Amino acid sequence: MTREGTSHMRDFVHLHVHSEYSLLDGACRINSLPARAAELGQRAIAITDHGVMYGVVDFYKACRAAGIKPIIGCEVYRAQRTRFDKVHGLDSDSEHLVLLCKNKTGYRNLIKMVSAGFVDGFYIKPRVDDELLKRYSEGLICLSACLSGEIPAKLMRGDYQGARDAALKYRDIFGEGNFYLELQDHGIEGQAAVNRGVIQIHRETGIPLVATNDVHYLRKEDAAIHDVLLCIQTNNTVDSPDRMKFGSDEFYLKSGDEMARLFPNYEEAISNTVKIADECNFDFEFGEYHLPGFKLPEGEDDAYEYLRKLCIDGFNMRYPDRPQGHMDRLMFELKTIREMGFVDYFLIVSDFIAFARRQGIPVGPGRGSGAGSMAAYCLQITNIDPIKYSLYFERFLNPERISMPDFDIDFCPNRRQEVIDYVVDKYGADYVAQIVTFGTMAARGAIRDVARVLNIPYAEADTVAKLVPFQIGMTLSEALKVSKPLRDMYEGDDRIKNLINTAMALEGMPRHASTHAAGVVMTKEPVSDYVPLARNDEAIVCQYNMGTLEELGLLKMDFLGLRNLTVIDEASKMVRRKDPKFDIDAVDNTDPATYEMLSEGDTLGVFQLESTGMTSVVTALQPRTIEEITAVVALYRPGPMDSIPRYIEGKHNPKTVRYRHPLLKEILEVTYGCIVYQEQVMEIFRKLAGYSLGRADVVRRAMSKKIMKVLREERENFLHGNPAENIPGCAANGIDEETANSLFDDILDFANYAFNKAHAAAYAVVSFQTAYLKCHHPHEFMAALLTSVLDSTSKVVEYISACKKMNIEVLPPDINESEDGFTVVGDTIRFGLVAVKNIGRKFIQEMMEERSLNGRFISLQNFCERMFGHELNRRALENLIKCGAFDSFGKRSAQLRISGLILDNIAHTKTKNLEGQIDFFSIIDDVPSQEVPLPDIPEFDRKVLVGYEKEVTGMYLSGHPLDEYNDILRSTHTVHIGKIFASDGEEGVGDNQVVNIAGMISKVRMKTTRSDNVMAYVDIEDQTGSIELIVFPKTLERCSAYLREDTGVVVKGRVSYREDRDPQILCDTLRPITDLDNMSVQTRSDDPQKDLRLYIRLPSKSDSLTRKVKPMLSMFPGDVRVVLYYEDCKSKEGCRVAPDSRLLNRLRELLGADNVVVKQKNT
Repeated sequence: MTREGTSHMRDFVHLHVHSEYSLLDGACRINSLPARAAELGQRAIAITDHGVMYGVVDFYKACRAAGIKPIIGCEVYRAQRTRFDKVHGLDSDSEHLVLLCKNKTGYRNLIKMVSAGFVDGFYIKPRVDDELLKRYSEGLICLSACLSGEIPAKLMRGDYQGARDAALKYRDIFGEGNFYLELQDHGIEGQAAVNRGVIQIHRETGIPLVATNDVHYLRKEDAAIHDVLLCIQTNNTVDSPDRMKFGSDEFYLKSGDEMARLFPNYEEAISNTVKIADECNFDFEFGEYHLPGFKLPEGEDDAYEYLRKLCIDGFNMRYPDRPQGHMDRLMFELKTIREMGFVDYFLIVSDFIAFARRQGIPVGPGRGSGAGSMAAYCLQITNIDPIKYSLYFERFLNPERISMPDFDIDFCPNRRQEVIDYVVDKYGADYVAQIVTFGTMAARGAIRDVARVLNIPYAEADTVAKLVPFQIGMTLSEALKVSKPLRDMYEGDDRIKNLINTAMALEGMPRHASTHAAGVVMTKEPVSDYVPLARNDEAIVCQYNMGTLEELGLLKMDFLGLRNLTVIDEASKMVRRKDPKFDIDAVDNTDPATYEMLSEGDTLGVFQLESTGMTSVVTALQPRTIEEITAVVALYRPGPMDSIPRYIEGKHNPKTVRYRHPLLKEILEVTYGCIVYQEQVMEIFRKLAGYSLGRADVVRRAMSKKIMKVLREERENFLHGNPAENIPGCAANGIDEETANSLFDDILDFANYAFNKAHAAAYAVVSFQTAYLKCHHPHEFMAALLTSVLDSTSKVVEYISACKKMNIEVLPPDINESEDGFTVVGDTIRFGLVAVKNIGRKFIQEMMEERSLNGRFISLQNFCERMFGHELNRRALENLIKCGAFDSFGKRSAQLRISGLILDNIAHTKTKNLEGQIDFFSIIDDVPSQEVPLPDIPEFDRKVLVGYEKEVTGMYLSGHPLDEYNDILRSTHTVHIGKIFASDGEEGVGDNQVVNIAGMISKVRMKTTRSDNVMAYVDIEDQTGSIELIVFPKTLERCSAYLREDTGVVVKGRVSYREDRDPQILCDTLRPITDLDNMSVQTRSDDPQKDLRLYIRLPSKSDSLTRKVKPMLSMFPGDVRVVLYYEDCKSKEGCRVAPDSRLLNRLRELLGADNVVVKQKNT
């Protein structure tokens, strides 16, 4: 058989193929495989990745799109003993076996096997065994695999009889005609001998032959790319000796003619590929739902009636005055939910959220389009009134577009797992699983990976990578078009061209599998009946990603963790200690003081609003309502960000707001004439052209995906109507064609950027609540905020610095006042004990309970006696002393001197009690040990004390070694480390910018380079955070004498921002901090910016241009003085900025070059 147009090509089907989902081993892209098979005239192709089925659904769809028959399979790993045997040495090696699905039964058996390989058999690899093969053999065709298969491996060892027995075993397991012996010829050592043995077994047993190529890449010339991929996997370079490599360049997708030439005497081995392909006829079923059923409480037998009852009860609670039309909306939603088959879904979500609320687990007010459902609001799934915020149910669940609803729920991240555990316990572990996700080789990452493999120096690779613009979706091919420096390097240096070409070949391929942070799937039958499972660390995950699971009709939910919910909850608990009736959900969301605080730019710690850029927008907007915060959340993104100036101008000057038609005013008035939300797009279609909201949502989706055929039809419907589909059109509302056309174009332009208002409104509520707490309960808010970032030293330092500006003193730990997290004590905040090393939460809770029951601790010994036996050991006690927790009892030096003696005495006394060496009355009176007096010795030097604090908490608590240098640091233009992190390469300190920083060395790690030179990675920290220095060999030669831990240094270097790690500094010079006096003089004389001035001429302080310029200036903080000159009143105003070219160019565009001048002072 031959395909039309390819009559000279031999009919052949590849049955042993590794896609990119044989991670860092297969280099065949899923979307390219079917196209290449079609080019070769092949009518079918299989996918057989190593031990996994990650890519089979995408492969299936790509094949169908290309007109190629997909064959679903897997090359499984077989345990040499059983899958439960996991003894090092004995069970380290596993054998390969190719399994192909003939039908639905075969697919279900294959996913059962692959799942068990991970769940039960994982040991280095996911392994099946003969017991599984026998149990799940029906519907499968088995091939003997490559040289790593059991039969080829035994033949290579000279065990012909063992190989023959194995072949007969597999024939018995899979049945006559369902087991084939593979013939392969890649020109590698041992293959010819194996083939001779395979042919002999075939002749003796009649087991049929099949010709395969162990395909790992598409074309012969891709062998070098594949070799680089293997080096990335094994962490080697291409010139590493003894590394893993394939023995030839023959592992590509060959034509039928090429395969036939390899086996000229075995025609049946070629024709059997087609025969097998004809027998494999499995198709995935898309769009058929497999939703779990809700377990109804006792006494209930109808899920819909139970849902209806819950909703009406909730309605009466939410809307006690029963507003006109609200019940109609609820009944419409319930009708739609029932007709679309999602009653159980709503009940399941309502149930686990009710569990969370019962357990006191913070739950978010809503997220995504689900906040548009009144039923969800009545069920307390969400806490946003959809009527109040003009949210539409059809945006969430559209009766005119059948699709799975998707509630994304935010929980406190510390307790989110409790909710997942509840769902698992209620529905069964076999019916609930987490979901896989894949890390891919993005553009910059691919360059760095490939550069390492090709032995290109780090600094050079970093330079190339950073010429790729940093934006979502940026590819190397696009980067070559838009980045001239990158293109120049590409065209001018063959090494760089090879680097980028190789990186492009690998870009976008999956690099590793991990567990989705929030996704959970629930099924009607065990999950492994529908999809294969894998094990990622301890988590059992579906091997298909979220989108694929939804296509297969499985229920997916996101259990998301939102740190700010924890902050709100913890702060509220502390507030209730002084005001038991406090309820954050009941506060006035029009509170003027809160909005005034935000308008002044005091946004640190406020959810969604604390970035530098967002703060400048808020100060320019001067928000006064939740609606305005909602709009800011929606607009502050690439694309719609361009509408921010217009939105702000519309608020402050309503006369500037224009509408294309009067009917738009009611829709867009809330956003000052700007189209901001998807819901507004839907309402425009409904109100102006008579669309139903369901149909309007369908058109909105088509617009966002730019489906041109649909858009051409819908433009005509929008303009002139469509009576057959009950659409009146704009013409019926008296809207002229020109206006309607222009409006359609406006909507089309913005459809990509329009934001889901339900999501923005829910997050605006969280933003306001954090702001309210900061405004009215600053101590409690900052304490909760500090506790939430205890795992980030730089954030703790940043927020402690903010507390100082708020005149809130943050005190070191105290054994009588501290709790586990940061705590409010009077007008101060007390450091939490959970940050102290070797002090567990259980111990802290027991200590707090002891303190509550029996009063404050009165001495170090009193503490030890009362807490002895509660996981109190010598290290824990010493750490508590070192951090200052016992400072109220005396000097740390004295307490450390006697702490061991106190513990020994108590232990000795307890031992004597147990041995009966103390009389009965002593035991009754519980006579304490004799008090060990504190020795009268000098206290440690201040540097030692703060060093101890750093040692046991990771932070300097009562001061910082750099404090004595603060004045001189300001004069030498050193940059705070916190500012580098806050800038993130976009605002303030830029990538590759040269900076001076000062700090204490906290860690030094030396590393030998491949050229046998030594370089260093050095952690350095100041009062605002810590950062890693990279010290290359030449710099290290000059400064190695200063690289000692706890040494103060001043560093000059270039800031390096990368998308995959925290900022670093590439060190140019490093000196002791004691050199600061000399450096101050040098810096003042050498700094080219010391006398720069930026002069900006503006019409007036109240002019709209001024409102645009000031937020822009705040986004580029720096040391160059700005003089703002107002023409109307001839007055001046000053600030300081970094003279970034982006800022200057934008100012000149806005004001004209004559009104923006940079020059030296006095010139």
